[in-house]
Amino acid sequence: MKSIKENFQKAHIVIIGSGIIGKFNALELSELGFCVTIIDPAQDKNSSNAALGLLMGNMYQKRRGRSWTLRKQSIELWPKWINFLREFNDELNIEKPLIQLTTNEEKFQKLKQFINEINDPDLKILEENSIFIKNITKAFETKKIKGMISFKDGRINAKSLLETLDKYLKHKKINFLEEEIIKIKKSNNQWISETTNNAEIKSDIVILCNSLKAVDLIDSISQIKLKPVLGQAMEIGVNDAEVNLLSLPKQFNINGKNIIPISKNKLIIGSTDEYSTNPEDKIFEKLTNFLDKKPNWLMKGQILKKWLGIRSRPDGESSPIMKNLDDGLFICSGFYKNGILLAPACSRWIAKEVEKYFS
Repeated sequence: MKSIKENFQKAHIVIIGSGIIGKFNALELSELGFCVTIIDPAQDKNSSNAALGLLMGNMYQKRRGRSWTLRKQSIELWPKWINFLREFNDELNIEKPLIQLTTNEEKFQKLKQFINEINDPDLKILEENSIFIKNITKAFETKKIKGMISFKDGRINAKSLLETLDKYLKHKKINFLEEEIIKIKKSNNQWISETTNNAEIKSDIVILCNSLKAVDLIDSISQIKLKPVLGQAMEIGVNDAEVNLLSLPKQFNINGKNIIPISKNKLIIGSTDEYSTNPEDKIFEKLTNFLDKKPNWLMKGQILKKWLGIRSRPDGESSPIMKNLDDGLFICSGFYKNGILLAPACSRWIAKEVEKYFS
């Protein structure tokens, strides 16, 4: 009788989609001994390449239900995966803390109530005179912002993470096919993934991690609906000797806009908040209008680079979608803003489901 380990080594798993979720699933499954193939026609264009990498886990205010359970799991798993991946990139790290700020008094009072109720030493309220935001209020010429700080949350460089995962996958000799899958079907207890070139790739299991396109492959199996959400970011250059952006915290959020200083005169601003696939023309105004008045240095700033990513959000059910659709067919999609944060919890769920399938 074959052992479970032998079954793992003989099994072939196809992962459709090469973003953070797809690559994390490949990582976990390859560590279990499975033969894994990742299929994606253009991995450089997936939404993960537009991610800023902010990990808002511990500051999540809804501390119950499935969403909080996934966040808790990922908060616990991320340090372990960082240590594991440092073998392939010793500079990979989660920069902490993370600051969330608002000019809305009602929102601030809710933050205050939340922190008082949970009594978590890793979360603190930031009043207007807090030392943690002193340089932010000075640089942005405002005294109206306040919020909270999480010493457990932070940011991982998404580009560095993807590159590190690629090194790992290459080291493990994970198969990668630059093909587009247009149809999946089951025949003789195996899944067949059909490409645009009429090639057929056989596997024991298929895992769909290809965001919006996953729906097209399962419309006859499931009624899952996903809607597009546009994430945008830009790198801004500042030619003003009066402000040193490196004096600011390494990552913070003001009224929904994520701000990441990257040098003395450069910063990144980004957000995910449009239900569209086409960006608005006035991206500078859209991403910099998070206060009543912009400081002069920001008004005079120049866009050095801009990029976008189309994410997916479930329509009619909670995010993300992690389901067993059929015997050996799984979907991990609809992560909205939380793909990087929830990648460890997602891959752990997939690993357990796959282990059950072969047990």
